[in-house]
Amino acid sequence: MSAEKNLAPGSEREERLKKLEALKAAGINPYPAKSQRNYSIAQIFSDMEKLEANQTKVIIAGRLREVRGHGNLTFAHLEDASGRIQLAFSQKELGHESYKRLVKLIDSGDFLETAGTIFVTHSGEKSLMVSDWKVLSKAIAPIPNAWYGLKDEDERYRHRYLDILLNPEIKDIFYKKAKFWEVTRDFMKRHGFLEVETPTLETTTGGAEANPFRTHHDDFDLDVFLRISVGELWQKRLMAAGFEKVFEIGRVYRNEGSSPDHLQEFTNMEFYWAYANYEMGMKLTQELYQEIALKVFGRTKFSTKGTEYDLAGDWPKLDYRETVLEKTGIDILKASEEEIKSKLDELQVKYEGNNRERLMDTLWKYCRKSMAGPVFLVNHPKLVSPLSKAKPENPELTERFQIIIAGSEVGNGFSELNDPIDQRQRFELQQKLIDRGDKEAMMPDWEFVEMLEHGMPPTCGFGFGERLFAFMVDKPVRETTLFPLMRPKREEMEKKDSPLKKNK
Repeated sequence: MSAEKNLAPGSEREERLKKLEALKAAGINPYPAKSQRNYSIAQIFSDMEKLEANQTKVIIAGRLREVRGHGNLTFAHLEDASGRIQLAFSQKELGHESYKRLVKLIDSGDFLETAGTIFVTHSGEKSLMVSDWKVLSKAIAPIPNAWYGLKDEDERYRHRYLDILLNPEIKDIFYKKAKFWEVTRDFMKRHGFLEVETPTLETTTGGAEANPFRTHHDDFDLDVFLRISVGELWQKRLMAAGFEKVFEIGRVYRNEGSSPDHLQEFTNMEFYWAYANYEMGMKLTQELYQEIALKVFGRTKFSTKGTEYDLAGDWPKLDYRETVLEKTGIDILKASEEEIKSKLDELQVKYEGNNRERLMDTLWKYCRKSMAGPVFLVNHPKLVSPLSKAKPENPELTERFQIIIAGSEVGNGFSELNDPIDQRQRFELQQKLIDRGDKEAMMPDWEFVEMLEHGMPPTCGFGFGERLFAFMVDKPVRETTLFPLMRPKREEMEKKDSPLKKNK
């Protein structure tokens, strides 16, 4: 049975609509605004002995599941966010009319409020003997079968609420994800960082190299962009304003390809720390990742895509240039663009763009695939690090670090460039890349350069996103998103051209 068949209008839906009308005809509001619930299911289990001994009347509410009738006795399960409990509906306890109405008009999937007393069955199952019940929400569409329904990935994401309902392990992922960001926020605040909010609409996109989403501000008659970083250039302005430790957790948007491990909208965290450098940043982020691992998952050992790694202890450092040279024979500081292209062709690695920056980045991404981690990648070339401070001993390299786990980057930080002359020159180079058609090159922000001319203290900046969480639960990042963006199913919507697309 397909998910589409389960979800489509049909005879069962028609029968439920008849039951809905019957409830209304009996003077019952099938969608009341209020419930008298005074216990959660978890609270009942916690106070079970006391409630049973005293025959305390409790009122619980939730979704009805697995209804099964046995003449004058009907059993079902009730689920709320805290757990599941068995319900026993007896004609003797409810009375003939109430029991008859229940049997005829109530279905699995309905939300009910039930009042009664606690007891334990002969098989040891904790149960509620129902003395009164009330409809809270009549479900017109049936819940798909847990075994047959919603196996198709596309349908699971389109009906995520049902996917979560049918798969408790998926619900658990999102409880853990909330804890993941909670631990992150608590860690930053405990270390003296102030949580801030920066703009999500920008006239220039800074802080990362990515293709942005464009929209139009009607009142200003101005094209603006959805941010591609969590306010990097804004948070650095706060360093100039006199703040010394700030962070933000927020959504970012990148108009890039879709895959199980790539999203166009996701959550990142970035912090900026005055009078600190990238070495101090490495120490702090290692502590952060280890605290997340222990407080959210209770362990430091993980497996992602078949790669096992341990976040405990001190993480080693790998040199960018030396690593690429060892794995490919290419010295990225000396090799020509044609030499890098030739090596990528030899390795059968696809690449986009012909500029040195993109080619160098593609070659490195090939090299990192075999790394289990965790490791700190250091000594990045200046060309791929337009916002990072150059190393005094070798100006071709930068004080930057990336955290590599399971062959992917899951964190990026550096000693922030605060030299306005150097920053202007690097922005000019990025502008040349844009003029040559590089959609991912960083847009220059000349007002940011002006801020640097007023002075910004030495600063360490760092950012990471929900990819780390996806790695920790060993799921595609799309699976760890509550409602991933989906293409509309309706043919007319798929064919409809966006006005923005037409005006590009």
